[in-house]
Amino acid sequence: MKNSVTIGLLSLAMSAGAAVNTLSVDIDKPGAEISPTMYGLFFEDINFAADGGLYGELVKNRSFEFPQNFMGWKILGNVELKDDGPFERNPHYVHLSYPGHAGRLTGLENEGFFGIGVRAGEEYRFSVWARTTDSDSAKITVQLVDKSSPRTNPLLASSTITIKGTEWKKYTVKLSPDQTLDKATLRILLAKPENSVDLEHISLFPVDTWNGHENGLRRDLAQKLADIKPGILRFPGGCIVEGADLPTRYQWKNTVGEVENRPLNENRWNYCHNNRYYPDYFQSYGLGFYEYFLLAEEIGAEALPILNAGMVCQYQNRPDDQLPLDSIRPFIQDALDLIEFANGDTTTTWGSLRAQMGHPASFGMKYLGIGNEQWTEIYPRNLEMFISEIRAKYPDIKIVGSSGPKSEGKEFDYLWPEMTRLGVDLVDEHFYRPEEWFLKQGARYDSYDRKGPKVFAGEYACHIKDRKENHFRPAILEAALMTGYERNADVVRMTSYAPLFAHVDGWQWRPDLIWYDNLRSMPTSSYHVQKLFGNYRGDNVLSLTMNEKPVTGADGQNGLFASAVADSNSERVIVKVANTSYDPQDITINLRGEKHKFDSCKIISLTSGDPLAENTLDEPDKIAPESSLHQFNGDNFDATLPGNSFHVFIFSR
Repeated sequence: MKNSVTIGLLSLAMSAGAAVNTLSVDIDKPGAEISPTMYGLFFEDINFAADGGLYGELVKNRSFEFPQNFMGWKILGNVELKDDGPFERNPHYVHLSYPGHAGRLTGLENEGFFGIGVRAGEEYRFSVWARTTDSDSAKITVQLVDKSSPRTNPLLASSTITIKGTEWKKYTVKLSPDQTLDKATLRILLAKPENSVDLEHISLFPVDTWNGHENGLRRDLAQKLADIKPGILRFPGGCIVEGADLPTRYQWKNTVGEVENRPLNENRWNYCHNNRYYPDYFQSYGLGFYEYFLLAEEIGAEALPILNAGMVCQYQNRPDDQLPLDSIRPFIQDALDLIEFANGDTTTTWGSLRAQMGHPASFGMKYLGIGNEQWTEIYPRNLEMFISEIRAKYPDIKIVGSSGPKSEGKEFDYLWPEMTRLGVDLVDEHFYRPEEWFLKQGARYDSYDRKGPKVFAGEYACHIKDRKENHFRPAILEAALMTGYERNADVVRMTSYAPLFAHVDGWQWRPDLIWYDNLRSMPTSSYHVQKLFGNYRGDNVLSLTMNEKPVTGADGQNGLFASAVADSNSERVIVKVANTSYDPQDITINLRGEKHKFDSCKIISLTSGDPLAENTLDEPDKIAPESSLHQFNGDNFDATLPGNSFHVFIFSR
């Protein structure tokens, strides 16, 4: 018995005499295992993804360590900067004293990251390290204000803190604004002009962070990551690992320990890109390696840290202007120490620090990437030394190498054989490519060596020429490529879209997976594709043909890309189909085999009549998956797919 449905925008049933694309699935012979790490996330601090984004801190330059020490702050009255504070690697603090005459205020105002977003009725934890300097006690007033009304500066919330004694102490108070505002200002005032105080590490967090952590993450953004059900979390980059030069490279040891003593670092992405320049873009390292490991654990993903290979960014420096071989020993030691930090017991130096930070148990790290988008012979030369020492001490750690910055070409052709020679476990491939490239990649992995290193498609996104935005059309082409990942699960073991985050008021790169402002966040069409693959990954690949020929998406398959998997835990068969053509396509899904019988088919569809449509913060659900449930009384299921659409068919008992 056949079952016929129409999907999405179509109102017509199967056309009489129209060509039918028969997708045949052999359900009795499961093939390659699909890795639990197959669909993951790649985090890099670009587009204000950390400070101003995922990291919940609302105060910019909280320790006055920016090169322009008061960047982000407005000075009121008599405020003096000093540099002999309680935290060795963040020595700056401010001294507030008598403003000079009656009626004048002394204090500070912080602008936050494109403003400070607060919601009425929610609580915000303000904290500061402080001491008095001329009396037993002094008072400061902490306020959230609306400076969009400059004459009145209406108060949203206010509280007073009494500072006692000349020793540095941490003080905390909760503020609960009575209005919602996306661009509030934090104001701190000396309550009594005759007093004086010193203030350091001024911080403001939502109380309601992801899982309630005090040095926590913005809950809505972290939840969107968890909802993908990712198998891997790659961090912290990306080019940010390399830095613009060696002094500004990302150094994981600076990102752990007490948050007040993590030194500031220049962000690799503060330079001009797409005519956007952010001289105030720095890394507080409040979101550091401990927090990354913890996030990975809490969202159920394996951690994949990436470390510097003893090389600076080759885009910003001469390709051969790198460290000599005898100078990379500290970089290798950083890698060995990181494994100890993640996995070592509490008697080890770095395992003990992890325990002190709140996680005595091992994080169970299994993967480690060395290098990012390097090329030339220096990279494999350095990598060989890393591999030798890591495998000698930690033979179970799987090492990820790189095939360079491009999806093919001279560097790619040179590095892949080198990665095979060195015996890396996975090779990181990157694809920021146009529409035409994606349409030709259906069979990309069909001919890869099944016995060589596995593939990590670590950065990819479809970039339509002259329209590098999060339109609907690129998401469909990404879905098409991902069916190729899935069909070749014996070769492709990890994948992640990039970049992950972007602030609407501060970005250098697009398209991106998730956009946000100070209060709202918005999933893109590409996000929905990633979530559908992550939520319906399955366990094993199933053999799939189209009109009795292997599915590749090549010419003659009417722009259809597809994959089929078995989900053994729930006894389901899942078929994913992307129609990249602009014409509707009739399909028949034929389930071959006697092992399982199914009585229902759930269809989840991502469709849009406009290929250039996109979600916005004002219309975050303009494009979203839609589900329907249908009876299934036989082996064949008929459907008509709208042009430019993606669908997941879930056959269940």
